[in-house]
Amino acid sequence: MALFEARGLCVSYEMADEPGGPAPRLENISLCLERGRIYDLTGPSGAGKSMLLRACAQMMAVQSGTLALNGEDSSAFSFQEWRRRVSLVPQHASLVKGTIRDNLLLPWTLRVNRGAQPPSDEELQGLLDAAALGVTLDRDAAKLSGGQAARVALVRTFATKPDVLLLDEVDAALDDASADAVGELTERMAAAGAACLRIRHRASDGRAAEIFRLERGILKRQAVA
Repeated sequence: MALFEARGLCVSYEMADEPGGPAPRLENISLCLERGRIYDLTGPSGAGKSMLLRACAQMMAVQSGTLALNGEDSSAFSFQEWRRRVSLVPQHASLVKGTIRDNLLLPWTLRVNRGAQPPSDEELQGLLDAAALGVTLDRDAAKLSGGQAARVALVRTFATKPDVLLLDEVDAALDDASADAVGELTERMAAAGAACLRIRHRASDGRAAEIFRLERGILKRQAVA
């Protein structure tokens, strides 16, 4: 049984960042993600890749189709619980005022994680080091570069240990060494039992078990080189 399944998704919306352009529409999209695997999602700009990830995370409505986690329909979960277990990391990081520690522990201030034990400073620092950030937990988040902020947002999601990671070009603004560190960390999360679907425009790093290509509203599998 697949860890995550999307069946027959139909999604559409008017993209605010493409005025006058054709809005992408996804028709009858189906995919399965297995635990312990990384999947790449490719396709031309404007094809609706980000829209598909948002639909999978239940951050936008779908016209039809179903989502399931471990064989259980998404209707059995609250939106908060679903998004905790199927977590989307957007391309543009959103951090709050305060230290890096404040940002990494933000999920444990939310009701959905009430009563859960937050990770220790040692665990959090280990994740920062694995992402090649070269910063400490006490660093002011406002002083981070764009690439550093993106990795802190990524580490924050990784620290919550979701079942499914949806990564929207999180390495787009990174240099090759930093992008490789993020790839290694993603691989580590998958090895711990998560499934990961990541939008990528970089050349393949050899970590994806399967590659999906989205074009003209149709999702197809591509051969892995």
